[in-house]
Amino acid sequence: FSPFLPPNSSWDAAYERELQTFQDIGDTGEIWFGEESMVRIIRWLDKHKVPLDSSVLDIGTGNGVLLVELAKSGYMNLTGIDYSPSAIQLSEKVREKEGMSNIKLKVEDFLAPSAELSGFDICIDKGTFDAISLDPSDALGKRKLYVGSLGRVLKPEGFFLITSCNWTKEELLNEFREGFEILEELPTPKFCFGGRIGNSVTALVFQRK
Repeated sequence: FSPFLPPNSSWDAAYERELQTFQDIGDTGEIWFGEESMVRIIRWLDKHKVPLDSSVLDIGTGNGVLLVELAKSGYMNLTGIDYSPSAIQLSEKVREKEGMSNIKLKVEDFLAPSAELSGFDICIDKGTFDAISLDPSDALGKRKLYVGSLGRVLKPEGFFLITSCNWTKEELLNEFREGFEILEELPTPKFCFGGRIGNSVTALVFQRK
């Protein structure tokens, strides 16, 4: 599954449509990479006995559904950011519907994070790094800004869980080589094309040095 990644100018329009749909019929919209991607993340946190009071940042939270699932699993210190105000509006409505008042949501540009966005134990990215990578204006510079921001907001020895449909494991290792080390690759669905088996999705766990 490969989510369609529109250029930046249409993110707000996309989330405005999802916001309207949610108000009309209560549908939260697209779950990027599907339900199993959320299960994979929660299972890893659980397996490694990550404390439930750990501070978690969801980078590019979209509709906020991942944070709701984390809250249902017992995590208490949850923050979601998105640079689209419509996405944050949508995630606020989802949060209210689910009664998860302890989830913090903020409009933030991760490439220029505010000073209070710091000290997180866990950062999670499902597709945001992909979207930045496809930005037609200075994608390389924006990827560098992203890695710099990650180093500022994540505590030393904190964990970074990334799910990508654009990058291979080797490419991601290269992108995050400054300041981060790979802990493990998480299993993702495989596809077969022309007799060759490959992964349509890559999911990695890094630790900040």
